[in-house]
Amino acid sequence: MGIASVLVIEDEENIASFVSMYLKKEGYIIYTASTGGEGMMLAAEKAPSVVILDLMLPDMDGFEVCRRLRRDSDVPIIMLTARDASTDKVVGLELGADDYITKPFDPRELVARVKSVLRRVQAHSQAPAGPVTVGDVSLDTERREVTMSGRPVKLTAKEFDLLNYLMLNKGLALSRQQLLERVWGYDFLGDTRTVDVHVNQLRKKLGDGELIETIWGVGYKLAG
Repeated sequence: MGIASVLVIEDEENIASFVSMYLKKEGYIIYTASTGGEGMMLAAEKAPSVVILDLMLPDMDGFEVCRRLRRDSDVPIIMLTARDASTDKVVGLELGADDYITKPFDPRELVARVKSVLRRVQAHSQAPAGPVTVGDVSLDTERREVTMSGRPVKLTAKEFDLLNYLMLNKGLALSRQQLLERVWGYDFLGDTRTVDVHVNQLRKKLGDGELIETIWGVGYKLAG
């Protein structure tokens, strides 16, 4: 695996500067953009390992940038928000962001999250390949493809990983904390609502509300 690169899309120059400085100290290649449009062009040109995306940008908001990036890429996205509103976090996660961090933040925490995301990406890339099928759902880990009754289903990277873990543990009741640890990583700093958001997205995209059962007081279980 080569040197990882990070694309920072942030219009506040002082924030972009100190974030870049801390990441460079860790040996990452850094690209910076001050607008959403510039960020999307750099993402297409440089194919970064991780994108750090500010929610408030001068030309378009981070939600729109996230939506457009997700059309063509599974690159991990860490969203920056100046507000601690849970709705912002939920919307970001629903659009495909992998993590979020609220301003003001400790740059060391952001570096830790970047490292965590990259470790998870590397671990999944080294996972044993082979299709897994439960009912009408088939998941191919090598191709990173999912089909439902033969039709392709487009999932974000995190939705794919969550579905894969649920399918590998079919019939077992898994707590939200277990899912956070196994899918998002032991050092993930988010809360358990992250799991609920991704499960709801999976249910919508698979068009089967009964495939993933809610186990009240515990978490979720894949039926089948």
